[in-house]
Amino acid sequence: MADADSKHRLYRVAFYNQGEVYEVYAREIAQGSLFGFVEIEQLVFRERTTVVIDPAEEKLADEFADVRRSYIPMHSIIRIDEVDRRGPAKVKPAESGEAGKVRPFPIYTRSGPGS
Repeated sequence: MADADSKHRLYRVAFYNQGEVYEVYAREIAQGSLFGFVEIEQLVFRERTTVVIDPAEEKLADEFADVRRSYIPMHSIIRIDEVDRRGPAKVKPAESGEAGKVRPFPIYTRSGPGS
């Protein structure tokens, strides 16, 4: 499934989840096998051996602790960036800043009635 470079690739994924904007880092991103979903795999969080612990990142690490693969609805994705370095994973209210002004693009799967 993954090529040799995938171990070195790193993606920052921002998406809406229950009124908040999640920003996480993952090694693999793919168009989901479920129609209308983006798959994110191999989520990356700070090592728990560090002395300084970010409570927000710790909360996200706990939330995704047993998750092998997550399916995010395509219309919830705000942005996916390939990055060189990982920053802190975070959760922020969707109403703060520009995130509150962005509306998901509507996805239609059929034409109108009778088609």
